[in-house]
Amino acid sequence: MAPTWGPGMVSVVGPMGLLVVLLVGGCAAEEPPRFIKEPKDQIGVSGGVASFVCQATGDPKPRVTWNKKGKKVNSQRFETIEFDESAGAVLRIQPLRTPRDENVYECVAQNSVGEITVHAKLTVLREDQLPSGFPNIDMGPQLKVVERTRTATMLCAASGNPDPEITWFKDFLPVDPSASNGRIKQLRSGESFSPLPTGALQIESSEETDQGKYECVATNSAGVRYSSPANLYVRVRRVAPRFSILPVSHEIMPGGNVNITCVAVGSPMPYVKWMQGAEDLTPEDDMPVGRNVLELTDVKDSANYTCVAMSSLGVIEAVAQITVKSLPKAPGTPVVTENTATSITITWDSGNPDPVSYYVIEYKSKSQDGPYQIKEDITTTRYSIGGLSPNSEYEIWVSAVNSIGQGPPSESVVTRTGEQAPASAPRNVQARMLSATTMIVQWEEPVEPNGLIRGYRVYYTMEPEHPVGNWQKHNVDDSLLTTVGSLLEDETYTVRVLAFTSVGDGPLSDPIQVKTQQGVPGQPMNLRAEARSETSITLSWSPPRQESIIKYELLFREGDHGREVGRTFDPTTSYVVEDLKPNTEYAFRLAARSPQGLGAFTPVVRQRTLQSISPKNFKVKMIMKTSVLLSWEFPDNYNSPTPYKIQYNGLTLDVDGRTTKKLITHLKPHTFYNFVLTNRGSSLGGLQQTVTAWTAFNLLNGKPSVAPKPDADGFIMVYLPDGQSPVPVQSYFIVMVPLRKSRGGQFLTPLGSPEDMDLEELIQDISRLQRRSLRHSRQLEVPRPYIAARFSVLPPTFHPGDQKQYGGFDNRGLEPGHRYVLFVLAVLQKSEPTFAASPFSDPFQLDNPDPQPIVDGEEGLIWVIGPVLAVVFIICIVIAILLYKNKRKDSEPRTKCLLNNADLAPHHPKDPVEMRRINFQTPDSGLRSPLREPGFHFESMLSHPPIPIADMAEHTERLKANDSLKLSQEYESIDPGQQFTWEHSNLEVNKPKNRYANVIAYDHSRVILQPIEGIVGSDYINANYVDGYRRQNAYIATQGPLPETFGDFWRMVWEQRSATIVMMTRLEEKSRIKCDQYWPNRGTETYGFIQVTLLDTIELATFCVRTFSLHKNGSSEKREVRQFQFTAWPDHGVPEYPTPFLAFLRRVKTCNPPDAGPIVVHCSAGVGRTGCFIVIDAMLERIKPEKTVDVYGHVTLMRSQRNYMVQTEDQYSFIHEALLEAVGCGNTEVPARSLYAYIQKLAQVEPGEHVTGMELEFKRLANSKAHTSRFISANLPCNKFKNRLVNIMPYESTRVCLQPIRGVEGSDYINASFIDGYRQQKAYIATQGPLAETTEDFWRMLWENNSTIVVMLTKLREMGREKCHQYWPAERSARYQYFVVDPMAEYNMPQYILREFKVTDARDGQSRTVRQFQFTDWPEQGVPKSGEGFIDFIGQVHKTKEQFGQDGPISVHCSAGVGRTGVFITLSIVLERMRYEGVVDIFQTVKMLRTQRPAMVQTEDEYQFCYQAALEYLGSFDHYAT
Repeated sequence: MAPTWGPGMVSVVGPMGLLVVLLVGGCAAEEPPRFIKEPKDQIGVSGGVASFVCQATGDPKPRVTWNKKGKKVNSQRFETIEFDESAGAVLRIQPLRTPRDENVYECVAQNSVGEITVHAKLTVLREDQLPSGFPNIDMGPQLKVVERTRTATMLCAASGNPDPEITWFKDFLPVDPSASNGRIKQLRSGESFSPLPTGALQIESSEETDQGKYECVATNSAGVRYSSPANLYVRVRRVAPRFSILPVSHEIMPGGNVNITCVAVGSPMPYVKWMQGAEDLTPEDDMPVGRNVLELTDVKDSANYTCVAMSSLGVIEAVAQITVKSLPKAPGTPVVTENTATSITITWDSGNPDPVSYYVIEYKSKSQDGPYQIKEDITTTRYSIGGLSPNSEYEIWVSAVNSIGQGPPSESVVTRTGEQAPASAPRNVQARMLSATTMIVQWEEPVEPNGLIRGYRVYYTMEPEHPVGNWQKHNVDDSLLTTVGSLLEDETYTVRVLAFTSVGDGPLSDPIQVKTQQGVPGQPMNLRAEARSETSITLSWSPPRQESIIKYELLFREGDHGREVGRTFDPTTSYVVEDLKPNTEYAFRLAARSPQGLGAFTPVVRQRTLQSISPKNFKVKMIMKTSVLLSWEFPDNYNSPTPYKIQYNGLTLDVDGRTTKKLITHLKPHTFYNFVLTNRGSSLGGLQQTVTAWTAFNLLNGKPSVAPKPDADGFIMVYLPDGQSPVPVQSYFIVMVPLRKSRGGQFLTPLGSPEDMDLEELIQDISRLQRRSLRHSRQLEVPRPYIAARFSVLPPTFHPGDQKQYGGFDNRGLEPGHRYVLFVLAVLQKSEPTFAASPFSDPFQLDNPDPQPIVDGEEGLIWVIGPVLAVVFIICIVIAILLYKNKRKDSEPRTKCLLNNADLAPHHPKDPVEMRRINFQTPDSGLRSPLREPGFHFESMLSHPPIPIADMAEHTERLKANDSLKLSQEYESIDPGQQFTWEHSNLEVNKPKNRYANVIAYDHSRVILQPIEGIVGSDYINANYVDGYRRQNAYIATQGPLPETFGDFWRMVWEQRSATIVMMTRLEEKSRIKCDQYWPNRGTETYGFIQVTLLDTIELATFCVRTFSLHKNGSSEKREVRQFQFTAWPDHGVPEYPTPFLAFLRRVKTCNPPDAGPIVVHCSAGVGRTGCFIVIDAMLERIKPEKTVDVYGHVTLMRSQRNYMVQTEDQYSFIHEALLEAVGCGNTEVPARSLYAYIQKLAQVEPGEHVTGMELEFKRLANSKAHTSRFISANLPCNKFKNRLVNIMPYESTRVCLQPIRGVEGSDYINASFIDGYRQQKAYIATQGPLAETTEDFWRMLWENNSTIVVMLTKLREMGREKCHQYWPAERSARYQYFVVDPMAEYNMPQYILREFKVTDARDGQSRTVRQFQFTDWPEQGVPKSGEGFIDFIGQVHKTKEQFGQDGPISVHCSAGVGRTGVFITLSIVLERMRYEGVVDIFQTVKMLRTQRPAMVQTEDEYQFCYQAALEYLGSFDHYAT
């Protein structure tokens, strides 16, 4: 069958060809060419681009070429790009030239069957010839770097009339989204839900082939315009595989089960499989990526298993050994081979054919209740158990241990230890007389008999100085008393007793004495003496057992040779001996007296009274500017911890009684002090000594500053401070201080100032140069400060470590790897040793080739606070001086200008408020106030002049003192301004157009609409012009539109050429309609004459931005208007913090074009919140040039333009709060592309400060402290124990409230706060790491708030302390109150662990999956070195939330729930904002978080890490970073 050709296709086929076609047509079905893409005529612009696309099909495939006037195109500006194996070709002409490129171009398609041609015409216009609707590229694509598999979006927006059609070219060839299986999409108009502009090209799951040069082309009937080309780079991460979790070898029991986990990472992610020898254990078609767990069950034999990870970049292997072993058997029963009194030796049979690691012996005394004793690590089968009690029965077992574990114990053996002589004497030996010649002696058993006591032996004598062997003996069988007769009368006998066993005698008891006189008492027992004070000793004893004692007699003497003194007193068991000498030893003896006579005296007991020593030689050792070193001396043998007190200037310091010096710090320079040293802690009766001192003059205030670069010789250079002094200086010393390291290996920067150090050793170095060599050798142990140089005149610079000598001191070389600071010490020529020190320099070190000043974040806030307070103090003084001068400067001209209008012109001719201050009247009515005396407002404005911003804080504090008394008075005194007419508002036809009857529009300032012919009142809308700073009619304040005024509202926006609408209310608040919805939800609506199309909606946590296109009937013009709706103004009162409002205002200002008409502001009535917005905005404009604010003046002005502006005192107060915060915080928003430069700037030390911009910025965060009234529930006694840290608690206004449990107080409390995200309110919950007692509350919180993602940023223990209780079950399910939690899976990723739990509410059986991400790469001290891993982690969490997450918040915790938690949420917000707005504001983000939970982003390190991570994130988008 011969083919047919469509009309319009030219064919030139020869007769022979025709014959071939006819012959072949039937069988091979050859086809002539046919065009499937034909070029279209184009109108281009001179200098631009034109592309003609032509493609044909046929069999065989045709070849397509381009001709001009029958000849092949050939020029540098003409390029033919072929595609589809030459069956398609694009003719591209660039740049276009007129008129020479205007022509008809032919596309020729040719194959062996035939040839066809199609024509396209090109017209080229100069820019000045373009018709009005010619397409324009409003936003072209930008260079983009995207990681493979991520989505790349190339933006494009164009305008023209009619609306241009957008197409895309890649590498000069057209992009056909339909051929990509939906992977490449081009957004079309009508997809209004997309946040991207119509025309954008979205490439999902980008591949390397997507890389190339992209152009967006806008085409309409008027012509074609190309954007500038932009490259898309698809970054493919190439990382060879590596094991992040190596398989672990196991020893298991026969028939046991084991899981071996193997995890490998890389990019592309490797496949992971298991092999045993050559056998694959993982099926080829089911090979997992990244992680493979080999599950072995019922294992009988040992074997090696190999984990293999492979990707296109390599193959790696790791082996796990599985050894099958069983527990050892029980050894044979132990055999006792030897017993002694304290040891038992046993032997046993191993009972095990396989090797045993060691044996364990367990033994227990049968007579005593106590734990089993264990001896481990025994490697022989014979062992002596020592340390046993004599004569005790023991039971003993043996068991064997191998690598699997401990086997069963043997049968036990029972045996007894041998006896021993008693280890202690009989107790409580007493003797008394039965008759004049017979005494009875009694005692108690020894504590340690060490066997069976066979008997006791009593020794007695009248001559106790003789050896006991010579005393008389009396043997007693096993009895505890005996009588001894045949004694001589009226003598004193000494008695001692011992006990004996079959092995031998025990020790003798202490001697007692007895008088052989019937009826006299025995000796008092257990006499003890204890020093009570410097002059008294307390004695105590037990009385003899019987006899009626009527008195005690005490004899005592000083030392051994003093005269013995006697005291007699009534029966008692203790006595205080008074009036003794301090620090003196006394000897005491005591006897009891009965009516029959005095009993025997006790042996002598000795005791020394306490010391009473006053320190002597109290003197001033050293004097500095802010410190004084005091010293005193004690005798050599003195050693008492009783503290001393030093008093000065009403302060008292306790000093340890053993020290002999004290450095008194924090004194004032050049001030007289009186120091009093009082001993024994009593100022009454204590001895006092006094010294006086003048502190040194205030010199050397400058900090030595380290040059950022080494000098030409490679030495570090330090600029020394000015050494000028009002008093003569003897010498200047350069003191080097090597820094010590903390346990974490960080250098510790010294606290405070050198004046707070004890410099005594250093001063001694100065006075004894010859001992320097000794110091040098000692130096090596602990780095100590040393003197590097002495100067009589201080030079401007110094090179530490240049190894030269200065004034007899070695400036020795710096140790590599050590870090130093230095300071200058001046010795003043005074009678007393007086010195002055400069502050410490910044740290520096030798082996840093670029020794910039390093500030170590390690010691956190402590190191920062000291210097900062000093800096702040100095700044305050400087500011005060400047302000004082300014005030004097300011006050003169202002008075003049207020009194004399003629002088006004040069002041601010444009500022409406200043105009008004001069002559209080409305801008365009000549009326003065008819209701009051003309001078009144003039007076009140005069008495409230503008406030310099430096005084702002003080001024606001003054207004708010005494329950805001002054604020109330000031607010009340503002003129209400209701003296103007509002006749148009009162017309019957206009009354329905007013939302509130009493909120009207003054005639003189109302917005007048262009009247519509024949409609009365059509020029009226309830809206007034309001002046801004130096700009009349900068704003329009209006009510929230009503349905009947929608048309008027949009007409006003059109006629006034406004580009911005600010909406300060929600549509409904407290179930009342505040404003009707005057815009379309989607697509286009017509209001009156204006067509409004919704182009875009961006909903953020505290505000919403909608973009509309406006078109007026009968006009060809289209305009874009943005509406900013602030959604965070509370139903009652004003926002708790101004931070979100200020962020909103900044966004409005950024987006309002400079040439636009007035900003239209409305709330509901258009007076209260509207007034706040306008005043704050105008004042922020004013602050820039004037450095003053004038709230009073501006509110007064506004009230003369619209009634009730700034409706409540609360709003007036909020304006001050907002301005105070704006002034205090400055503008910290940075375009993303400038972030690197901004961070560089922050890293530098601020001029006039001793700290970097980063430190200052972090300090500014801390300025707003939370009032304790903000923590209510957290401070209740029933809740305090639920707070991990006492100072980190949730604010009442943002805390997560649990559903209360009836009858349980505080059951609604958990230490957790809701935090807003970038787009969503309450997007996160920030909470502490649960405590054991709050774990149930934690699960209850997750369930009640539908939070299914938990982010954990700590380990359970860090630095040896619990940081978080393990609140989840590890292996089997656990129940927490109502919730059953089942662990389902655990994935060990390179930087985090992902755990999945199934949580079931036991009350109704509902279940959810909760995923916990535990980030494991946060170091225990400080912050991660790089932000990249943490950024990936944040991305992973949010991606999972998008994929699986319910609507609930992401719960984030670390330990306290503020430091790392704050960093996570800050970066989540900052990175998302960077993506959408291209700006970064770390400071305001953290500030906003701190309004929702205290101390978020807790340390300066963490704050700096937020910046670093943002910069690293930016680095992944090269067009920003460069």
